[in-house]
Amino acid sequence: MKHLFKKGINKGGPTLLLLHGTGGNEHDLLPLVDMIAPGASVLSVRGNVLENGMPRFFRRLSEGVFDEEDLLFRTNELNEFVNEKAEEYEFDRNQVVAIGYSNGANIAASMMYHHEKALNGAILFHAMVPRREVQLPNLSNVNVFVGAGKRDPLIPFNETKELIDNLQKANANVTEYWVEGGHQLVREEVEQAQAWFNEHY
Repeated sequence: MKHLFKKGINKGGPTLLLLHGTGGNEHDLLPLVDMIAPGASVLSVRGNVLENGMPRFFRRLSEGVFDEEDLLFRTNELNEFVNEKAEEYEFDRNQVVAIGYSNGANIAASMMYHHEKALNGAILFHAMVPRREVQLPNLSNVNVFVGAGKRDPLIPFNETKELIDNLQKANANVTEYWVEGGHQLVREEVEQAQAWFNEHY
């Protein structure tokens, strides 16, 4: 998978796994690192599925309808990729915190749905339920920040609420933050994510 890795100066802190939205790339979310966790090590990955030429992390059948078979395959692929890169770049695989937006947040959520030790924590901006009728692993040591828009035209309010509920039932420590806007990521959310990160890491 196309990616970039930056070794940080915070030796004891987590490595950030950056996962862009549809049409993005491995450079898109780098500015968020400077705001949320300056000095952190970063593994930023480009999705290797193309939709009309736009990179994504997994296929979808239509807006809001995921190709579940592909989602599961890509989730396992990404998890294995992070395992490999932890060895190659010598970062602690048990100290990985994802920062995902939209499609990237959805695959980060899917990692937590399917792999107990995939992530130590996650910042999910504008995410939805990746799969239903899934038995989530025990996420009792996982911290999650969910940022969402009350008027998001792509992700209904109840979708994000269901995601939060599922993570909490799996014992994740979830903090939710709602803005008045839509699907775009706004500074207010990022500042709240920074405060959350400072509190937990």
